[in-house]
Amino acid sequence: MTQALYRKWRPQLWDEVIGQEHVIRTLQNAVRTERVGHAYLFAGPRGTGKTTTARLLAKAINCLDGNLSTRPCDRCEHCQAVNQGRFLDLIEIDAASNTSVEDVRSLRDKINFSPTQGRCKVYIIDEVHMLSTAAFNALLKTLEEPPPHAIFILATTEVHKIPATVLSRCQRHEFRRIPVNEIVSHLTALCKQEKLEIEPDALLLIARQATGSMRDAISLLDQLASTGEKITLHTAQTILGTATSQAVISLVNSILTKQTANGLTCIHQALDSGSDPRQFARQVVEYLRSLLLIQLNHSEQVEATPEVRAQLAQQASQFEPASLLETIRLFNAAAGEIRSTWQPGLPLELAFAQAMIPPRAATDITLQPKPQAPHRAPSPTASPSARSLEEASQKQASSSHKEDSLEKTAPPVQTSDAVEAPPRPKTTADGDLSLAEVRQHWKRIRAGVKQRSMSTEALLNSSRPLGIKNGALILGFATEVLKSKMEIRENLELVCQQIAAATAKEIRLICVVNNKTNFDLDNLEVDSDGMVGTALNLGGQIVQKE
Repeated sequence: MTQALYRKWRPQLWDEVIGQEHVIRTLQNAVRTERVGHAYLFAGPRGTGKTTTARLLAKAINCLDGNLSTRPCDRCEHCQAVNQGRFLDLIEIDAASNTSVEDVRSLRDKINFSPTQGRCKVYIIDEVHMLSTAAFNALLKTLEEPPPHAIFILATTEVHKIPATVLSRCQRHEFRRIPVNEIVSHLTALCKQEKLEIEPDALLLIARQATGSMRDAISLLDQLASTGEKITLHTAQTILGTATSQAVISLVNSILTKQTANGLTCIHQALDSGSDPRQFARQVVEYLRSLLLIQLNHSEQVEATPEVRAQLAQQASQFEPASLLETIRLFNAAAGEIRSTWQPGLPLELAFAQAMIPPRAATDITLQPKPQAPHRAPSPTASPSARSLEEASQKQASSSHKEDSLEKTAPPVQTSDAVEAPPRPKTTADGDLSLAEVRQHWKRIRAGVKQRSMSTEALLNSSRPLGIKNGALILGFATEVLKSKMEIRENLELVCQQIAAATAKEIRLICVVNNKTNFDLDNLEVDSDGMVGTALNLGGQIVQKE
């Protein structure tokens, strides 16, 4: 059986560790000055050298070389035993499979025995954050005052899960993600040793896919080397699943040309052919990110073949920056939602549908200012009662003047998309709007809302008109989340406009959480501070708000 490359090329000396000079220098000085601590904590992302460094420290502590500055020598009997996995005084424990307090008690009982071969017993506990709370508590005393011949090295990728009592007993060293250029340099040297033919662009793609993990980078290279051919950028993209599929390109073209049918067909064909919905969403996001990088004059960060690069440049020139940013946000959110939805393709379809709508198309509405009536100051010599009558008369005249102006001379509402706005609602002789009228025109109201905002219509579809109280239409929602989304100002204004267009009557909206089958409208009231849902759940009262 062939040994994996990441095991074959595991560093055996301090100088071979890549990208962690700040940690290596500290540990070398500790060995050279014989100031090695009794407990260390190595924290950092996966594949950055935590376990490798712990083994190197164990080798250096037990190395037989007389010169402290050259330990580990990698030549003596103890160093060779560590390399071959037969050094009895190096105990590696996987905390993920030894999480119980009994495992720690067993370790604590054995730690008092003297070393068999070397000077010290070194305990490496990997993924230590997986230990239970009881196990951590059982380890505390031993970790604080271990026997003179015992040293603990704890390794973790999630340091925030380690109790503060454990952290305070260890010397903590942070391992960093390895820079891309250092990964590329190391992989280049490794390819020469293994006699692998690989294109520089493919090496760069591997380094970026590894996201700072040297072990992941070497594993990816090992996977590509299994083909037995020269590793090109196209080969690397195809095998690693990062190649831009034609479905992604066609989907982006559909967004640019506003062809909804073609876009949905691209999504369905990709999913029907066996593509994972989440992976497909990630490919769309990565492709859109490449367009963004090109728009930001940072095209050197884009890994693509010349043909795809030309396609990217053409599409980047057609995308409006605001639309591109919104589309990236939508599909990135869809990639996270796919895991939790019962219909994996639905988040992709919703993201595509929302991407077809211009940003803020439904809310970018400008209203003409209402004409104001001239103001006359009351006479200073008038009596208080006469002044009150005069003020009331002015208010009544002002109100009549405003109504006449709005009905006769006010211009129509102007909208950003040049669509004729609905006429201003007016009070009819029949009185205020009734619930029966709302339900009669409900489909028309929803259709008008849908033309402006599909997301608002979806919220409206999740509601139920419950009744009318104090000049306000009460909309019931099943959850607080739906209610709070509908209470956004733009959504409320849009629904009110469409109700007015359908019924020629003006009305306000009040959103409530309604989990009851029979809703008692007579007792429905709203808290004066505007916390409608909370007040209703707590038995508040409705007051009319202007």
